[in-house]
Amino acid sequence: MDKYYYLVSLLPTLYFDKEPEISADYFMQELEKWTSRRDFDLLSSLDIRTVTQERSDPLVLKQYKRRELAIRDDLVTWRREKSSGREHKPASFASSILKEGNPLIAEKNLLRLRWDFLSELDLDHHFDLEALIIYHLKLQILQRLAQFDKEKGLEKYRTMYKVSI
Repeated sequence: MDKYYYLVSLLPTLYFDKEPEISADYFMQELEKWTSRRDFDLLSSLDIRTVTQERSDPLVLKQYKRRELAIRDDLVTWRREKSSGREHKPASFASSILKEGNPLIAEKNLLRLRWDFLSELDLDHHFDLEALIIYHLKLQILQRLAQFDKEKGLEKYRTMYKVSI
């Protein structure tokens, strides 16, 4: 099955930096019900941290992985040059993304960069497998954002370093 009209129409719209209306578990349950075994296997194996391209990857996934690899390469070069006291102008994003604010803001900016790229890819995909791939990657970005909880982070810091603030 190439098109997933019913499934995609059931999915709520995702917004950056806003808690999604569905959980990743619910999404996976719906995928298992409505997608082919091959498509489900692909979708369940998706991970925003994976950049290794497979020959069988759909085009949209290859595009995402290429972009992610470019971002990571630029980050490595930027950090290396910064530690050596030199400037580096990344090709895949504006260097201001890293310079603004603290590391948490920089990480959020990088997640926003990925989100925006996926949104651009989404313009050409509506009810197909690629739309589900983009949705799943965006859902993972939102899960990553949800991990940035100031109170939990402070508590973890206190526990690890036995510091009372």
